Amino acid sequence: MFNVGDYVFNQKTGHLGKVIGYGHQMLKIGYTSTLRVLVVEAKTSSRTRFVEEDLYSVWVEWPGVQHFQLLLKGGD
Repeated sequence: MFNVGDYVFNQKTGHLGKVIGYGHQMLKIGYTSTLRVLVVEAKTSSRTRFVEEDLYSVWVEWPGVQHFQLLLKGGD
């Protein structure tokens, strides 16, 4: 389970961001959980700082969060 504030990576789109909330999506067999993520790094787009909501199952924890936070602050 991801918490608000965790950094996650979308395996389908290649987007990296911070969890800002939860949601759900209706499928043929019922509801499934989604994550709402503020994207801060997008491989497939030049846009950043947009919200992406996708199935919970496509997001994985991003282990490089400390390095990424340094980059955001302008460090090495």
